[in-house]
Amino acid sequence: MGERRQTVEALLRWHLAAGIDESVADVPWDRFVVDPPSAAAAPPLPQPRTATPRAHAGAQVSTQVGVAAPAAARPPAASAGLEPVGAPRRAAQAPPAGSDEAYARARAANSLAELKAIIAGFDGCPLKETATNLVFGDGNPQARVLLIGEAPGAEEDRQGLPFVGPSGRLLDRMLGSIGLDRPQVFISNTVFWRPPGNRAPTTFEIAVCAPFVERIVELIAPQLLIALGGPAANALLGAQESVGRLRGRWFAFRTRAGSMQVAATALFHPAYLLRSPSQKRLAWRDLLAIKQRLAAMEDSAGD
Repeated sequence: MGERRQTVEALLRWHLAAGIDESVADVPWDRFVVDPPSAAAAPPLPQPRTATPRAHAGAQVSTQVGVAAPAAARPPAASAGLEPVGAPRRAAQAPPAGSDEAYARARAANSLAELKAIIAGFDGCPLKETATNLVFGDGNPQARVLLIGEAPGAEEDRQGLPFVGPSGRLLDRMLGSIGLDRPQVFISNTVFWRPPGNRAPTTFEIAVCAPFVERIVELIAPQLLIALGGPAANALLGAQESVGRLRGRWFAFRTRAGSMQVAATALFHPAYLLRSPSQKRLAWRDLLAIKQRLAAMEDSAGD
């Protein structure tokens, strides 16, 4: 019995890693059987839900900072084909303790250097107590492309830089395949300290760091915002779908003040691609779409 349980748990963990996190029927369908289950045996599949626009789109929190974006001589993101982001998850909950302070501090930052110093002095996220270093971000403060991952890992915690381990090296190659590198982009995470044991950050930890993440978006004013992995996509896009369903789509990310719109999409996290190399084919397709959208923005700016 114990061995069977371990086998089932291992299979469920593999399903979650592959993005299979939602059931579509009460009765399993053995696709090796010729005939599908009858209508009586299996209920009809639920219809997909369509995202509805919200007045204030932003990060995965119930309240969101409203800070005007700094003036930037940059063409606006192309809005054609953008879906509105969904409502933030758990929007009915009260904002976490410390979020008001985080929003006030984030509002005071007028540059990424100031924001990094402010985050370093912020004690509202419990991850700071167990991490070795603050992992703020890396790259170009005037980047056209901003990438947001989930959380720092062990190597990132040691060096104080995001995406420097094996997944970071793969990310560098992914960017290089479409003519980008770190000096051309900016990379950060939904939280700025490593969770103990490399666990996933909690909803509270993401929410209390969200004002700083949104301020990064406002200060850089990128043309494209790319969420790396499901947790980052859920936090930024307010979606509850897996990254496998969000990838390949474009969303209109707005800051709370509504003063900025950024074209946003989701990519498989490089760590997931290392575990599931068969998904690199889809990731390559998404990278080409990003390259195409950047080229279209350049053409539009030149007209």
